[in-house]
Amino acid sequence: MQTAEEHLRALGLYPLRVRGEIDAHIADRFLEAVWREALWLVKDGIATTEEIDNAIRYGFGLRWGQMGLFETYRVAGGEAGMRHFIAQFGPALAWPSTRLMDVPELTDELIETIAAQSDAQSGHLSIRQLEQKRDRNLIAMMRALKQQGNAAGRLILEHQARLAAAPVAENPMITQRRVVPIDWTDLNGHMNEGRYGQIFSDAAEAVMALVGADADYVAAGQSYFTIETTIRYLAETHAGERVEVHTRVTDGRGKKLRCFHRMIRAADGAELATCDQLMLHVSLKTRRTCEPPTEVAQKVAALAALYAEE
Repeated sequence: MQTAEEHLRALGLYPLRVRGEIDAHIADRFLEAVWREALWLVKDGIATTEEIDNAIRYGFGLRWGQMGLFETYRVAGGEAGMRHFIAQFGPALAWPSTRLMDVPELTDELIETIAAQSDAQSGHLSIRQLEQKRDRNLIAMMRALKQQGNAAGRLILEHQARLAAAPVAENPMITQRRVVPIDWTDLNGHMNEGRYGQIFSDAAEAVMALVGADADYVAAGQSYFTIETTIRYLAETHAGERVEVHTRVTDGRGKKLRCFHRMIRAADGAELATCDQLMLHVSLKTRRTCEPPTEVAQKVAALAALYAEE
């Protein structure tokens, strides 16, 4: 089991070890419970398949997707937490508000009702189109959670940190390697302007980490702030393309950290965009510029010297 867990974590997955032998797995038990209740709601004419799906995706499904069950109910308990929630809502478990333990007979009539409602709900889309819709939505939600560092997004951050190779102090440095995600595209089908800023910002953070201005450095009260960027869009960039950002430090004097980034299509080396980015070292306490520590300043100057030698 330990070996299996290590392999799964290396792939960016989350192994969940079951603490005792049971029928089905932990998640399967929840799915079975919700499925039984949904079948009764359709059987009794309370809701259609689409209305049930809407109740999940517009309501508790969103909360469960980023908080799970117990944390969601802890919040519902207010400042007093889970104890108050159980004290307030625990007695309701005795009410006849669920048919969880019973299963409706899957008669031909019920099967036809469910199938017809399902066809009306999404029969205009092929299974392949539904798969693509599902996958794109999941990716978009996971990226949003990644930005927050929570739930499935935290797993992505941890996985990427294990995979990411720190840039080497050379000229140019490869500061980004990535595949352009589908949610980075606009109505024209190519990468939108804001995402160019994102990838160049990520490249700059890689340079900052290389010179010692990493997350711990920022937490200690100092950083580099961007004060000016000039981005040139040279060719279309599409979802699914592998791209790299090649970065040169062009000025490292005093408080300055100036980078020139080139975004390259990995397949053919085509230059897709460039960014001239000027950053200044700041104190996060005063929110004003200040000289960087000697160790950081020396590393920045060394990178700038590589560019000067060209």
